[in-house]
Amino acid sequence: MGAACAGAAPAVAVRLSGTELAPGWAVAVFGLGVLAAALLLMWAAETARADMAGALALALLAFIAVLPEYAVDLYFAYAAGSDPSYAAYAAANMTGANRLLVGVGWPLVALAAALALRRRGAPPAGITLEPHRRIDVAFLAVAAVLAFVMPLTREIAWYVPVVLIPWYGYYLYRIGKCSSGEMEELVGVPARLAALPKATRRATTATLFAVAAAVVFACAEPFADGLVEAGASLGIDRFVLVQWLAPLASEAPELLVAVVFAWRLRAGDGLGALLSSKVNQWTLLVGCLPLAHAAGGGGSALPLVTRQVDEVALTAAQTVLAVVILLDLRFARWQAACLFVLFAVQFALPGESARLVLTYVYLGLAALLLTTRLRRLPATVRALGGRIEGDPHY
Repeated sequence: MGAACAGAAPAVAVRLSGTELAPGWAVAVFGLGVLAAALLLMWAAETARADMAGALALALLAFIAVLPEYAVDLYFAYAAGSDPSYAAYAAANMTGANRLLVGVGWPLVALAAALALRRRGAPPAGITLEPHRRIDVAFLAVAAVLAFVMPLTREIAWYVPVVLIPWYGYYLYRIGKCSSGEMEELVGVPARLAALPKATRRATTATLFAVAAAVVFACAEPFADGLVEAGASLGIDRFVLVQWLAPLASEAPELLVAVVFAWRLRAGDGLGALLSSKVNQWTLLVGCLPLAHAAGGGGSALPLVTRQVDEVALTAAQTVLAVVILLDLRFARWQAACLFVLFAVQFALPGESARLVLTYVYLGLAALLLTTRLRRLPATVRALGGRIEGDPHY
């Protein structure tokens, strides 16, 4: 915790002093601050589970852990209200975060799980999710289908938050009803904090939340601006920095915790946390972008330029394949490898036509795989409002 606070201190000091840093230094200093804040948020959210166990706690953990990502992306959308060029950065950051989560995060959990089993002398196997995870899959499936409206209309319109934000609220309601009430094992720093007396633990958790929120507030704007300016001054594609470097910094702690879960033979919890994070990013985060754009003085819709139309379509197609893969609540090693390879291909073939082809590849594989999982669809649909099959706690 001391190391994390020390990492955040330079960013806060620079912001309070009003010092202007060169773009490269701004990315380094404020990026480290975002990373430190994400760690503090992660530890605080994990510790809070000592007082709120169950599936809802894991969903809230996934939401809180990506608040730095929200801060950066919503700043881009807010700035786009007065400077339309920032609209492309908002969409780039959102699509990068979502694709990174599925294309790298999910395979990393599968790899850590396989290595953990091998370390124990057991044969490597895939990951099996708990029955209540069918709720996450069902809600993500609906959001994935609705997402194709955005590239078709070439904007994230005013009605997107009207639909997606209540949809995320209903998701929390549904996932809360299936909480088992059993305390899940904490690891690392949260485990030490959870062992404190109740009053001390809660005071420490509240302090961590407050400090992390202050650091995020201090770092989000200069970090985002630094990324854009660094791209121009260093000759690096600004979209690459905004789309991949910013999400990597803000989501690294969440990915690390998920991998630790898998390494400790809790791969289902690790993948479940990333799945829940994917639900909140593809619903709540997307839904908040037009609101931030309007608050910044723009219109009620966040426009998408040609490149970002392709990026949103590609991200939606990847989400469809991810949903189909998890219809049977199993994540095999070959499926993890497939997601990672498809993610890596976009860097080898970054052109517009390649993005379009890759979108159809995702959708084609999803359609092919769906033919073997059709019998899972009724149970997934029922998870939206009915009983969760196989869950004794629901």
